[in-house]
Amino acid sequence: MLKLNRIYNIDCIKGLGKLDDGCIDLTITSPPYDSKRVYKGHDWDFESTANELYRVTKDGGVVIWVVADATVKGSETGTSFKQALYFKDVCGFRLHDTMIYAKESYKPLTHDRYEQQFEYMFVFAKGKPKTFNPLMKPNKYHENKYFGMKAYDSTYFREKDDSMKQRNNRNPVRKEGIKPNIWWYDVGGKKCTTDSIAYKHPAIMPEKLVSDHILSWSDKGDVVLDPFVGSGTTAKMALIHKRKYIGFEIARSIAR
Repeated sequence: MLKLNRIYNIDCIKGLGKLDDGCIDLTITSPPYDSKRVYKGHDWDFESTANELYRVTKDGGVVIWVVADATVKGSETGTSFKQALYFKDVCGFRLHDTMIYAKESYKPLTHDRYEQQFEYMFVFAKGKPKTFNPLMKPNKYHENKYFGMKAYDSTYFREKDDSMKQRNNRNPVRKEGIKPNIWWYDVGGKKCTTDSIAYKHPAIMPEKLVSDHILSWSDKGDVVLDPFVGSGTTAKMALIHKRKYIGFEIARSIAR
């Protein structure tokens, strides 16, 4: 087992192979996808990475996989969906949630489709997640005790077989509710992080995005992994939130 709270300058497959079975509580990563960027000429093996992530993840552990698709000859590759199905159908993870990382600011392109403003955040779980600390949002209509329950639909609701069933009670609108699974972040210079050195990496994750996932799917003292650690955002946010971390990065000159 490798020492924790360190980033190792090795290929992630080699690094993952040095980890014990079931030692990782949470993985947060955004791997290189569809050759959209060349990371110092390094390549990687998706299937071996996915299989190793399943092995090292604890029962109840979670993997956050942030990806998008390139457009080749006018068609999106669909690589993100292929990877999600591999995690689910081959490795054995549950596809616990398909979340969206939406960008407040984005690079406009000239093409015959709507502007690309989001990436996928697949939430894979090894069994039922052992930790879920949901981020909350205020409910707009919490002062209206039974908002949306009009006189004509307050007694019955429709079943799957299209039959109507009488409603026995009505729950009041709570002051807060769990956030929806589309998360918005402002990106670009000095928006993802205030650490200037991080921008030497060509594709950094917003610190707030990583922070939100760490708080949601792990507890203090848990071990957080990033096999493509890049500028070190996952490691930094793990330390800030009193988690342990381990990371792998083969391209040493990308982020020091």
